[in-house]
Amino acid sequence: MNPVLSSKQLQMLCNSAIQAAQAAGQSIESFDRHNIQRTFKDAGNSAASQLVTQADMQSEEIIRQALEKASKGLNIAFVGEESASGAFSKAKERFEKPCFWCVDPLDGTLHFAEGRSGYAVSIALVAHSGTPLIGVVYDPASHVMYQAIQGQGCYLDLIPLDMSGAKSSLTAGSSTPLTVYADQSFKTHAGYSFALAALESCAHNLNLDGVNLIYGSGAVKNACQVLESSHACYLKLSKKEEGGGSIWDYAATACLVQEAGAWVSDVQGQALDLNRADSTFMNHHGVIFASNEQIAQCLIDSLQSK
Repeated sequence: MNPVLSSKQLQMLCNSAIQAAQAAGQSIESFDRHNIQRTFKDAGNSAASQLVTQADMQSEEIIRQALEKASKGLNIAFVGEESASGAFSKAKERFEKPCFWCVDPLDGTLHFAEGRSGYAVSIALVAHSGTPLIGVVYDPASHVMYQAIQGQGCYLDLIPLDMSGAKSSLTAGSSTPLTVYADQSFKTHAGYSFALAALESCAHNLNLDGVNLIYGSGAVKNACQVLESSHACYLKLSKKEEGGGSIWDYAATACLVQEAGAWVSDVQGQALDLNRADSTFMNHHGVIFASNEQIAQCLIDSLQSK
């Protein structure tokens, strides 16, 4: 089943997503974080995945209303983290439509609630096949906007982002490290030591000066930050337990990174399953975002050697 959307319709929907993300971002920034109401949902196994605030709920409602109005008559489903998380049946409409909106109204809620940066609004349009068609990410703290449409490139504040010519190998003795963006959960994963060894091996093979691990952002911002360097990656290891982020954590950034000419896949090098039939979680195969194929392939090979 393929979406029947013209280039003009995709552009119109992307513009609507941009406006919705900005409106949601303004709403998020209007909240007093010291007095914000917090609740916890049944999702994943960490505070970061379970925390919900008024800002999350209001942001999703703003986005939902805007996108439903913009896509009226286009047979597009809507899947938002706060309305679908913990209740898989509510997200089943995505299997019955040619495409669906995949929304994280406030990725990095814990960072937001604690008064830190690293959070963002994420909106994607995903085909029934799982292919991301539109990606919009807005950082309301810095007012930075990323946008992409399949086949039309990636833009940061309307400036083209092109990583396709980036190379990661340097001459021996370089002082440039392999920058690795990671979630806090990476430190406690059972495969942490092995993954760190794999990253260090990749850095050595590419003549990079070790590994520089950076924590402090949500999944969306971590993936976006990969586009800031030709020597970076964001790794989410696979695990048996449900969790590891959900489709709304990666759908928009998958589109951005692909259109920027960088790399996104699961840890086996296969395309992300963004319309997974049995769950919305992404723990089954993990996630890799990388500045280029060299880094990604080196990491995939090293991880598969376990």
